[in-house]
Amino acid sequence: MIALAIGDIVGRPGRRVLSSLLPEVVREFGVDFVVANAENSAGGVGITPEIGAEILGKGVDILTMGNHAWGKKDAYEYLDAEPRVVRPANYPEGAPGRGFSVVRSRSGLPVGVLNLGGRVFFATDLDCPFRTASKAVDEMRTATRIILVDFHAEATSEKIALGYHLDGRASAVFGTHTHVQTSDARVLPGGTAYITDLGMTGPVDSVIGIRKEIVLERFLTQLPSRFEVASGPACLSGALFDIDEATGRARSARAVQVTE
Repeated sequence: MIALAIGDIVGRPGRRVLSSLLPEVVREFGVDFVVANAENSAGGVGITPEIGAEILGKGVDILTMGNHAWGKKDAYEYLDAEPRVVRPANYPEGAPGRGFSVVRSRSGLPVGVLNLGGRVFFATDLDCPFRTASKAVDEMRTATRIILVDFHAEATSEKIALGYHLDGRASAVFGTHTHVQTSDARVLPGGTAYITDLGMTGPVDSVIGIRKEIVLERFLTQLPSRFEVASGPACLSGALFDIDEATGRARSARAVQVTE
């Protein structure tokens, strides 16, 4: 099967480019399953039930989140209610939502999707992502051999380490959060597809999706400012993974980026 993982959808421009370009990408590459990170989909911070339904209605099979999962208050009940949205599994017990879920691909295959949050330079109060990943993958493997892992983290070293930690146990491990696509898509020795960051699905003429003037002013003055999602042309960024349905091991991994 061909799985497409889409990098952080940023605001209205990200949702627009997803709607316009996803059908073409699915047709061109014969995609059977789509996972997308939506933690920036509502005005750049968080998700709402309406926006979640909008994205899922555009051909995305499941949404992952990150540190902005809690950005909109009405997302709390939505995360509990919608099994096609997962937030980092290593948040403390009692946090709304679920950290992983098994859903069906277009051809009816069960696919497990796990979301994790990093700790290095990021969220040190989270549970260990490595131990959480091992436990979650073991549980999902009772239902499916195909397991995709979104590691929402800052440090490249932590992401690469998790890839090797899950090599041979997960079908693909991909990083999100930095909004900059990396050039290291590959299959690890044990058969796990890997890329350090999928990149951003959002406005090209920006600083990681935010109006560049605002970010420049903040760097120059060190004064607080309200971030606003940039406008203009946008791109869809992510990665394609060819996965053996019988074994769950990846045959290939490649980055993809399409600009409208």
